[in-house]
Amino acid sequence: MKKLVATAGGTLLVAGLGLIAPSTSTAAPDPSGDPAGAAKDYIQENPGKVLGSAGDAYDVKETIASNNGESHVRFTRTYNNLPVLGGDFVVHLTAADRASGLSLAQGKAIKASTTPGINKSQAAQKANGEFAGTEIGKAGEPTLVIDARKGEPVLAWETTITGMQADGQTPSRQIIVTDADTGTVRSAIESITTPIKVGQSTNQGSPKTTPGVAATGSGRGIFVGNVTLNTTGSGSSYSMVDTTHGSNRTCDLNNRTATCTTFTDADNAWGNGAQSDRASAGVDAHYGAAKTFDYFLQTFGRNGIFNNGTGVPSRVHYGSNYVNAYWDGSQMTYGDGANNQNPLVALDVAGHEMTHGVTENTANLNYSGDAGGLNEATSDIFGTMVEFFANNPSDTPDFLIGEKININGNGTPLRYMDDPSKDGGSYKCWSSAVPNSDPHYSSGVGNHFFFLLANGSGSSTYGNSPTCNGSTLAGIGRDKAAAIWFAALNQYMTSTESYAKARLDTVSAATGLYGAASTEVATVKAAWSAVSVN
Repeated sequence: MKKLVATAGGTLLVAGLGLIAPSTSTAAPDPSGDPAGAAKDYIQENPGKVLGSAGDAYDVKETIASNNGESHVRFTRTYNNLPVLGGDFVVHLTAADRASGLSLAQGKAIKASTTPGINKSQAAQKANGEFAGTEIGKAGEPTLVIDARKGEPVLAWETTITGMQADGQTPSRQIIVTDADTGTVRSAIESITTPIKVGQSTNQGSPKTTPGVAATGSGRGIFVGNVTLNTTGSGSSYSMVDTTHGSNRTCDLNNRTATCTTFTDADNAWGNGAQSDRASAGVDAHYGAAKTFDYFLQTFGRNGIFNNGTGVPSRVHYGSNYVNAYWDGSQMTYGDGANNQNPLVALDVAGHEMTHGVTENTANLNYSGDAGGLNEATSDIFGTMVEFFANNPSDTPDFLIGEKININGNGTPLRYMDDPSKDGGSYKCWSSAVPNSDPHYSSGVGNHFFFLLANGSGSSTYGNSPTCNGSTLAGIGRDKAAAIWFAALNQYMTSTESYAKARLDTVSAATGLYGAASTEVATVKAAWSAVSVN
């Protein structure tokens, strides 16, 4: 006998002794026009479709509406009140609120015991020994989870350890998952994301928002040149707080790692275009945050990183000789580069890092395997699109990543989207080696796909792009390519996404946007085949 209970908090609980056989029917249209309710009905009628098991419960994370009237309802999963890693899924609904498909991160139904074979203390010791940074700042208390990301779901201990990464300056927040029966470490993933692989280069507190009067100032940035800035204040007192973009705030860490002082100014004219004025780097970061906010809002209707209208702090002049930047889940931080003379505040770096926040709050792609590469590729793609959106004359839009920050010391960019292999480490074609690579290198497959989809193969304004299968194809333009990628990210992708699954999901996204028989769908398929994702 099986019992299904929908709680007031929106949780759908599957409990009892067994499951009904999977049904091929779909839920009837919801007369109230409630996609979440229709999705819950679908799960109740078809628990096998979501690999439901006794003890499973589901919470609605988000309901996404498409322009064609379709809806996509994201769910998270628990098992006997334990969080399920890789348990997320999306129910897709027609305009009539009929279930039309499912995106599922999990591969097998959960049959795991919830009694651990090793205790919390043993799990903590194992996690501490796995930490890959230079120093441990704090180890959180292990908590029990179900790990369903790969293979048979198992009971596991999840431990968060903070400290410093291998370079000694980038903060670390590692999530270490240990098998609760055998003590084997299943994964150790760094959750502080950077545009540059830590160690690749050769060369904390967030301020509180205070209300103020919106103002318009001028700035001279290091990379963006002369720009208009949204600030706060009046008379002879202005601060770099942008109330028109969710109270984005830009502050100076003064080459420390904590205590960030919001930039202030008497005449609302900021920076001199050089590192000699500390506000110059602030101009680039403040401008980049505003342009990233505007791009996602004006292009996709996404109201900030968290889709709630809230902005984020941008912290500049972090540490000493810090050749990187990072997103930590709530704020942006930029180093000053080699010899503290080349801040990493370029526009595509800003767009890249803040896109990690968008990814985290949509598909929440894992930062390992193919999903890790797709995570980094998403940031490169939209960092590039922010650059085109801004169309700043001092930073000509292109399909190069980090070309302004001169990370290699010889004027070459960090990554190339037309042919990712030109950086000496990134993959341009998918192979079995890709899922085992650093996400900064496995991202090349997604970057190459996007370039081909947008611009086509061979010589173009933005590069000379080869194909892995010897094919030739014409692009559909970067705006359509970006629309397809965002729709796939927002509506279809799940945390355990693979490149093969991304092919299916971008086809679904293109079908929803342009029709099944469209040139756009055909080009999506051809571009994936051109990077060996078949």
